Amino acid sequence: MKRYLILFLLTFQGLMAQVQFEAKVSKNTLGLNERLRIDFIMNVDGDNFEQPAFEGFRLVAGPSQQISQSWINGRSSFQKIYSYILQPERKGALLIKQAAIEYNGQVYKTSPIKITVTNAVAQERDPSDRPPGSPNELLNLVAEISKTNPYLNEPITVVYKLYFNNIGVTGFKELAKPKYNDFWNQNIDIKQLAIEEGTFQGQRCYYVILKKTILYPQKSGKLTIEPLSLDIGVQLPTNRRDMFGQIIITEDNKIVSAGAKTINVRPLPESTKPEGFTGAVGKLNFTVTPSKTTLKNGEGLDLIVSAQGTGNMKLFTLPKPVVPNALEMYDPVHDESVTTSLAGMSGRISDKYTIVPQYRGKYAIKPMQFSYFDLNSGTYKTITSKEIMVDVLDGPTPAEANTGSASKNATAQTDHFKNIKSKTVLTAIAKKEFYGSNLYLGLLFAPFIIIPLIILAKKKKEAIDSDVTGNRIRMNNKLAKKYLSQAKKHLNNKEPFYIALEKAMHNFLKAKLHIETSEMSKDNIRELLLSRNANAETVQNFIDLTENCEFARYAPASSASIQQDYNKAVLIISELEKQIV
Repeated sequence: MKRYLILFLLTFQGLMAQVQFEAKVSKNTLGLNERLRIDFIMNVDGDNFEQPAFEGFRLVAGPSQQISQSWINGRSSFQKIYSYILQPERKGALLIKQAAIEYNGQVYKTSPIKITVTNAVAQERDPSDRPPGSPNELLNLVAEISKTNPYLNEPITVVYKLYFNNIGVTGFKELAKPKYNDFWNQNIDIKQLAIEEGTFQGQRCYYVILKKTILYPQKSGKLTIEPLSLDIGVQLPTNRRDMFGQIIITEDNKIVSAGAKTINVRPLPESTKPEGFTGAVGKLNFTVTPSKTTLKNGEGLDLIVSAQGTGNMKLFTLPKPVVPNALEMYDPVHDESVTTSLAGMSGRISDKYTIVPQYRGKYAIKPMQFSYFDLNSGTYKTITSKEIMVDVLDGPTPAEANTGSASKNATAQTDHFKNIKSKTVLTAIAKKEFYGSNLYLGLLFAPFIIIPLIILAKKKKEAIDSDVTGNRIRMNNKLAKKYLSQAKKHLNNKEPFYIALEKAMHNFLKAKLHIETSEMSKDNIRELLLSRNANAETVQNFIDLTENCEFARYAPASSASIQQDYNKAVLIISELEKQIV
């Protein structure tokens, strides 16, 4: 009896050990635009199959069920498979949780599986993941770059084209926007998408230009352009036909990506760099023009320092004139008239200085030098302006101005008693009683009126002075609105509004962090603000808003969203004012 019991237990354990239930995936690492196949395989006919939630994935197809059973040499084998096709919805480490079945009253579960989702790849690595369709079916997103080894601050263009053939495109949405870290960038407006004929890898097809961007690298070395990824609605032909003999079309979604691109940026030559070079690159001309050179006393002149041509017009500073001490020079008014196309920036920038002479005489404004790097020749060019002579016709000389004040003091002391009369004429004064007069009554009751007013005013001032936080907020809001005053004028005009808003945010950083536009990369702004004790969330909001300015300029926007962006900018600048030390 004991022997049979042991044999029964061993047989039962053997049966228990034979139950296998596992999950297998087609790959453990895939791109955002690739698909994953997962099979749940069991060697028994389990009941109550529970699939996992597939968090982070979109279910493309499934479950499909396969059952196979065979007899070999008197031994039977059984297999049941539940299969799914999944599409990842985001990058990162995703976890497929346990599936479960029930067999002979016991629950069996699969092990969790970790899946790593990377940036979308330019082409799917596993063609077997594609749904059935035409062998000539084509859908590919390409980033065409004009130059991959530019100089620092040399313009390059990125044109995003969607190639397709034998496939219907019903629409698309951006899953991941391209990021241009360490590049100054501006999108070129595309008024209407147009389908054109072309070729891709030798195959005739159609394409649509979705996006055009001009880039100016702000850092030398290898820079990466993170990819644009799109979720595209497509219509695919199947191998089935309807009752009229026409091919049945199925609708699906595909994720395509242009892939990450690496740009190798060459630094500008250091050995031949001129003194005073401020980063100008292109083909430029430089002029210094006075509004007039002959002045009368009290008149002023405008000195316009300007550069014109093609180049990184918004990314360098103009030299500052040096004038004699006898000429008082005020801070400049900066003006830009720049257009941006796929060829780069072109136009004119200028600084206008107002100069007012203090004394009579002739004064020289020294020649000014402006240097730029010429991309055609690969050398630096320096332009020197002419000396400007300013002739002030009248007014005091410096010596007269000094002696004039001394002689005035002497004359005043000499003639101190000149106007005192030697004869006195006395006249009678009609004296009026002060007591009971209107003045007397007014002075009598004035304290009863003035004292309460003084007390109320003092209490109000104390309340305002004690509200340190409120005072600071009010001051910060005034400062924010000062920077944003130009943007506020264009609340009803989207593109000028976002141009002015972006300029206001940059001017705020220039004033607070003492940096130039060429230093305003996302990483540099974050590092500088955090080093000044700014809140990390506020810094991220600032960066997101500046990045959104460029996108929102070309995207549909309502007056409500424009007003919200303006209010958000006021709040962010106010918060940074409180936080920056």
